[in-house]
Amino acid sequence: MMKTLDDIVEAVRNRPIKTVAVAVAEQESVLGAIRQAAEWGIAEAVLVGERERIVEEAEKAELDLSEISIIDEKNDLRAALTATEMVSTGRADILMKGHIHTDDFLRAVLNKEKGLRAGHIMSHCFILETSHLDRLTLVTDGAMNIAPDLVTKADIILNAVYLAQLLGVAEPKVGVLAATELVNPDMPATVDAAVLSKMSQRGQFPACCIDGPFALDNAVSSVAAGIKGIGGQVAGASDILLVPNIEAGNMLAKSFVYLAQGRVAGVLVGASAPVVLTSRADTAESKLYSIATAMLMADLRRTSRLKIGKVHF
Repeated sequence: MMKTLDDIVEAVRNRPIKTVAVAVAEQESVLGAIRQAAEWGIAEAVLVGERERIVEEAEKAELDLSEISIIDEKNDLRAALTATEMVSTGRADILMKGHIHTDDFLRAVLNKEKGLRAGHIMSHCFILETSHLDRLTLVTDGAMNIAPDLVTKADIILNAVYLAQLLGVAEPKVGVLAATELVNPDMPATVDAAVLSKMSQRGQFPACCIDGPFALDNAVSSVAAGIKGIGGQVAGASDILLVPNIEAGNMLAKSFVYLAQGRVAGVLVGASAPVVLTSRADTAESKLYSIATAMLMADLRRTSRLKIGKVHF
């Protein structure tokens, strides 16, 4: 089981080099991550964006562009669509978000003709390096699905379970978060959590254990769970934290970075190819770890299926 972000890098170092298509590549931290990925022999890049600015930022990042392909495109939306099409047509293996707003980037990913739709709901996973817990912790979905309903939450869980298994967690423990660990009909997140927990008990989810609702403390701390008298396999031991909405997930992950100085990676799961989706403000290091995570996803396909009523996902 991988317990640090460095473990992810080590896991992909001996794999065949993959090509990363970077959408709107003109940012120092993005190009710094590309430089490090090339130096470590895990990935090469095609840079799509404004050539002059890419050259300027590459100098800051100490990236040698002599053997890197650059596609000159000054319009951000067209740059995102060009990079996405390179991946959808097999000319690149991994798509990476550069210095572009997430919603503009996702328009390209979701494009019906040139995008990366695969028949799954796409969702984002932050990977938090929670070393004090002796494990990596996944937070989902804090970047794509705004206010998921019960069915969407179920598929978001499957996406996160797939990623957790790639990280070496055979049967991930999924804690469904709310503001309290008690079911309250006036708080829909607690009701969804209880339903997802019961579905897990009935065997509707493969290869994972889901419980909730949990407040954050008793989802990750066995001490907090014990004080509140909460038992079960997941209490205090969650590998995956399913948040009720995009605001909760985004704030949880970014508070880990900016208040606790934690290290994170971020990827989109459920697309037809791996997608690196990080914040424009993230460090080169975070973006490098995200590339490495996408490398883990590059050659493997999801096989898990979920049954809700008569509908298979």
